[in-house]
Amino acid sequence: MSKSPFYSILLPTYNERDNLPVVVAMIEQYLRDIPHEIIIIDDNSPDGTQEVATALQHQLGPERIILKPRSGKLGLGSAYIHGSQYARGDFLIIMDVDLSHHPRYIPTFIERQREGDYDIVIGSRYLPGGGVAGWNLKRKIISCGANYVTQLLLRPPISDVTGSFRLYRKSHFDRLVSQCTSKGYVFQMEMIVRAVNANLRIAEVPIIFVDRIYGESKLGGQEIALFAKGVLQLTFLE
Repeated sequence: MSKSPFYSILLPTYNERDNLPVVVAMIEQYLRDIPHEIIIIDDNSPDGTQEVATALQHQLGPERIILKPRSGKLGLGSAYIHGSQYARGDFLIIMDVDLSHHPRYIPTFIERQREGDYDIVIGSRYLPGGGVAGWNLKRKIISCGANYVTQLLLRPPISDVTGSFRLYRKSHFDRLVSQCTSKGYVFQMEMIVRAVNANLRIAEVPIIFVDRIYGESKLGGQEIALFAKGVLQLTFLE
């Protein structure tokens, strides 16, 4: 009888002291019967996020909560590379810590992966049954516009290229992330473009994305400009 797969959840954090314990508690609730670990990669948050992470480790144990902090804000892609180095899982799950990605979907990701032996499973806001909650009209226009432009130029065989709630087979994740050169929100798109070019098996499940409850959004004008530049660069990626 083959052993059950092990899952590593990577949680990059910056100023998430209020959200982190809630997310960890929900992960534990929905994955209590699934072998897993939670790797917290904090970028030297000034709000005390690391202290909260340490308390969670004391509560749940160092085998369940792995702390791998960094010296400062070094980018999302590098945070995943850093966390993956310490991951013991057969699969990696990446998600936001601001409560926009509900951990209740993780078992669905796992089930979908097993159904088709997929290499990547993506949580999609744009499939039937998916959507967003808590966004104002401006944010919805930006998101839908970004996805439309991405679909028009890149023509990926999936509905949500910019989403950051995903399950990866670890061996493929490590290879893809080592090839990526993008930073910020474009990083997620480059991972998918490279996965499609490598003929990896990709599936999607619908999710409801909920706007953050605590803290401030990190999406600003600079990120939008970098997104536009990144899409153009990925259009010519081979």
